[in-house]
Amino acid sequence: MHFRKHLLIFSLFFLPLIIFAQTGDTIQPTANLVVQGIPAIPASVAQSVKKYTEARSASITCWHPVKKEMLITTRFGATNQIHLLKMAGGARTQITFYDEPVTTAIYEPTQGNYFLFLKDVGGNEFSQIYRYDVKDGNVTLLTDGGRTQNGGLNWSNSGKWIAYGSTKRNGADRDIYIMDPLHPETNKLLLQVQGGGWGVYDWSKDDKQLLVSEDISVNESHLWLVDVATGNKTALTPQGEKNVAYGVAFFSKDGKGIYFTTDKDNEFQRLAYMNLNTKKIDYLTSSINWDVDNAAITKDGKQIAFTVNEAGISKLYLFSVAAHNFKEVKNIPVGVITGFAWHNNNRDLALGINNAQLSNDIYVLDATTQQLTRWTESELGGMVASELSMPELIKWKSFDNREISGFYFKPNKKFTGKRPVIISIHGGPEGQSQPVFLGRANYYLNELGVAIIMPNVRGSTGYGKTFVALDNGMKREESVQDIGTLLDWIAQQPGLDASRIMITGGSYGGYMTLACATHYNDRIRCALDVVGISNFNTFLKNTESYRRDLRRVEYGDERDTVMAAFFEKISPQNNASKIKKPLFIVAGGNDPRVPITESVQMAETVKKNRTNVWFLEAKDEGHGFRKKNNIDFQFYATILFVQHYLLGE
Repeated sequence: MHFRKHLLIFSLFFLPLIIFAQTGDTIQPTANLVVQGIPAIPASVAQSVKKYTEARSASITCWHPVKKEMLITTRFGATNQIHLLKMAGGARTQITFYDEPVTTAIYEPTQGNYFLFLKDVGGNEFSQIYRYDVKDGNVTLLTDGGRTQNGGLNWSNSGKWIAYGSTKRNGADRDIYIMDPLHPETNKLLLQVQGGGWGVYDWSKDDKQLLVSEDISVNESHLWLVDVATGNKTALTPQGEKNVAYGVAFFSKDGKGIYFTTDKDNEFQRLAYMNLNTKKIDYLTSSINWDVDNAAITKDGKQIAFTVNEAGISKLYLFSVAAHNFKEVKNIPVGVITGFAWHNNNRDLALGINNAQLSNDIYVLDATTQQLTRWTESELGGMVASELSMPELIKWKSFDNREISGFYFKPNKKFTGKRPVIISIHGGPEGQSQPVFLGRANYYLNELGVAIIMPNVRGSTGYGKTFVALDNGMKREESVQDIGTLLDWIAQQPGLDASRIMITGGSYGGYMTLACATHYNDRIRCALDVVGISNFNTFLKNTESYRRDLRRVEYGDERDTVMAAFFEKISPQNNASKIKKPLFIVAGGNDPRVPITESVQMAETVKKNRTNVWFLEAKDEGHGFRKKNNIDFQFYATILFVQHYLLGE
């Protein structure tokens, strides 16, 4: 469960079939939705926004180990499923057909006769491991199917064993298991641990050792070697070491060392090499003053691809192990590289690329010729790529003179005069807003003339480890003050209307939304909170146990009386009397991260003030909506909310 690789992104481009009952001229919510305070939604809304709700995206899950074809995720129906893609521009052949999304799949790494995939139920995140046999399409459940979280799948080089993490022992600690997927009865607890932040990165070339990570927080982690025969673990990094994080890691081809990313002795994550005999570390990318956020080595061990997050934009580099140098790949579309994978031929690198005019698609780079080939071209519904707004990077000074930045999406040029603003705050908080495809949110820009600003307040990743820690513990509300200074910045812009501002965000961004609604009630028109935290004391009590210790490091420990008192003081729920502007709360009934109780208690408290509250719960969703019928209804209701309270008089 590695922080930098498992952050929830609240996608603005999830898209499925409209499955609403229409009674007369209104859209009726289906039985799985709980709707309170939301007025009847005209059926005309669905038709007016339809072209903004039908875009698709595609992401690579893995290459076939022998053939030059891949498994990808995309959506043809209501949810993302696994598809087979055999060539550039080829047909996307759907393989899995479930009501629940399937977004992870990995082939057996020698012949590809079967692949493993993960699936949960209703967004509860209790993912189970399944085996799909290519020959006959049979699916076999390999794990217990209960309230356990299983994932972090990693194949041995022989293709016989899988290593993975699971909370099956007690629901809280993420132990390491190994299994022969053809014989599930071989499942074996290899390493019993304490904490929910453990995960497997790689197998040694002889399959005798595992490279394992222990994440304490976004600012602290450790690397271990685990003996596969005995389960004994050996520390690779100093155990007393604080404020040092290790990212993605893998063995060198000769097995004498490991490559990894770390911010040790630096503000940013650098690619590094450790000699396993001497423990000496050689830093390989010190000339780059941005985070190396992902890396992967070819099967022959001769080349490493890595990406750098440069102010939210991805840059791709290739590192030659023999020459000990790297070069940037220049012909990549400007945007965000969302993932990549080497083919076993050591030459083809598949990339997921996303930008404001490109709904995540798959490209393949020939590392020898540097030729880039687009493999998928996902439909944008009725949207035209060239007509979509490309964002501008903006910066402003906060209360302590620290520079804060964000991305500003301008409305269509047909709108004149001062424009209303939606401020959309990312979750995490160890996350980052990046200039990605907005999907249906383009409706606000193109049809309603509303500007969108996506800030990266203190606590965001991508700007160095000092910046990430600036909101920890008692500093929590300093990130809220960053939004206050953004409101000041908006007031200074001749093209923006500071009297018409809506705050929104999901998860931690939902907490920020609620906190801003209490602090800046007189400066905003309305707020939309999606699966947000309303009281850190109750949140830490009720979040799933495998997450609790990880969150305590970031937010503070509610068992400490001083911290608990601070949480009560800053709690949006306890300050709800300050909220006089309309509030829309969206929640998932099965949310394991921010339980629905956080949303319910906030809605009930605000209602007591006689403030206008809209409430929407999807009983079959978790931490954010993933099914198109639910996403669509939320979108229609949000449009109504924006029209009534941001744009209305």
